[in-house]
Amino acid sequence: MTKGKDNISLAGIFGVFAKIGTFTIGGGYAMVPLIRDELISRGWISEEEFPDILALSQMAPGLLAVNFSIFAGYRMRGMRGALVATLGSCLTPFLIILAIAMFFSGFKNNPVVIRIFQGMRPAVVALIAVPMIQMARSACKNWWSWALTIAAMLLVALLKVSPIYILLVTLIVALAICVAADRRRRRNG
Repeated sequence: MTKGKDNISLAGIFGVFAKIGTFTIGGGYAMVPLIRDELISRGWISEEEFPDILALSQMAPGLLAVNFSIFAGYRMRGMRGALVATLGSCLTPFLIILAIAMFFSGFKNNPVVIRIFQGMRPAVVALIAVPMIQMARSACKNWWSWALTIAAMLLVALLKVSPIYILLVTLIVALAICVAADRRRRRNG
């Protein structure tokens, strides 16, 4: 059960999203497991709401982390929550990137720095893979949802089909199914 909007402080939202923005290397999908753990463990969003917010965040134009902050913050505390969550998730990374831009040019060809970034890549891959597997397990409740998930993955990975086309087709099919089910219910009810 999620907490009511009034029980979640704006300072708390800012703090959690600042923590997420500060300690997530790789941004975007690498943030998903930390966001999930923080928000669900605090009861701010439910296990069922998480995939919906993530799907909306992926479909909206812009950065995943920013979109997720907006949607989750809005869900928790309305417009103020959206603003505070977004500021929290973006402020520290912005300051870090600013510092890197100012000082990194002297270190970018340093072999130690290059090895550090190469060493972090596998961890970022794992940070992306784990929440996707967890989300598939919770979202795929029957054979056809698993089939759709695997088909979409193969289309993107092997055939290089744009995820945008997959999302659009899925949206149109889901809408058609809903409209047909609604018509059937009206006709029978």
